[in-house]
Amino acid sequence: MIQNQIHTLSYEALMLILILSGPPILISMILGLMVAIFQAATQIQEQTLSFTVKLVAVMFTIMMLGGWLSGQIVQFTTTIFTGIAKWSGN
Repeated sequence: MIQNQIHTLSYEALMLILILSGPPILISMILGLMVAIFQAATQIQEQTLSFTVKLVAVMFTIMMLGGWLSGQIVQFTTTIFTGIAKWSGN
């Protein structure tokens, strides 16, 4: 029984990681593609341009979604600690 709950919590943890890392990764990919197209069209071969744009975009995304991201992590942590208390019999 505990083994099934551990598998369920592991699955939920992996899904939470995918959901929380999705927005910054998608923003980074989209902006990276746009900068790459711009660089190809203008023949600018500056490698720090793409890195800087993606870095700023990811930082902005994390700042805007920080409350929601931390809320999801706190909720999952509470679920884990509540489960541990139930499983230990206290």
